[in-house]
Amino acid sequence: MSTELPGSRRILDPGERAAEILFGVIMTMTFTGTLSIADAGRDDVRVMLVGALGCNLAWGLIDGVIYLMGCRAERTGALRLFRAVRDAGGGEARRQAVAAALPPLVAGLMAPEELDRLGERVAAVPEPAGQGRLARRDWLGALAVCLLVVATTFPLALPFLLMDQVGPAMRASNAMALAMLFLAGVVHARGIGRPPLRMGLGMAALGVVLVALTIALGG
Repeated sequence: MSTELPGSRRILDPGERAAEILFGVIMTMTFTGTLSIADAGRDDVRVMLVGALGCNLAWGLIDGVIYLMGCRAERTGALRLFRAVRDAGGGEARRQAVAAALPPLVAGLMAPEELDRLGERVAAVPEPAGQGRLARRDWLGALAVCLLVVATTFPLALPFLLMDQVGPAMRASNAMALAMLFLAGVVHARGIGRPPLRMGLGMAALGVVLVALTIALGG
């Protein structure tokens, strides 16, 4: 029987992917939104694109590190719960330790004898080796976080590379940003069982509000 404790889930769930896309879009739009349609030239566009890419690269790396910290906390937390159940002895103390390790809804449905049996099974297995260390999937997840934030820069930057006039390029970039936010909301909605259309529109509206606030605050 495997004694590996549950650690990180699959590489980026829909909510995590939606959040990283939202973040990348917001950061890019704070740069594109600073361009003056009337006065901006090609040099201004180039500086803006370099700044947006550099900013998203930096924050992608930071988000990746934060993701690894979360994975480490999740794994060590699972190990701590395992030890609490194992070291609780028996009787009511072990039941409480098992109940604390379960989701409240599940724990509330289990009879005391079921908690006892589960606690005995946990106490009978050896402690998993290396459970507190980061796994390969954790590192892949951190890489995916970084790449996702950086990748959102390119669809929004593409109109400025293909169009000579800043005005049409900005409108096309903003339309692309809204489409990306909408699709991110739809993906997130399907992952949590919510109405896709409502969630997509809500994500797009949230992105617009956050971009406006970020620019207003000098971000």
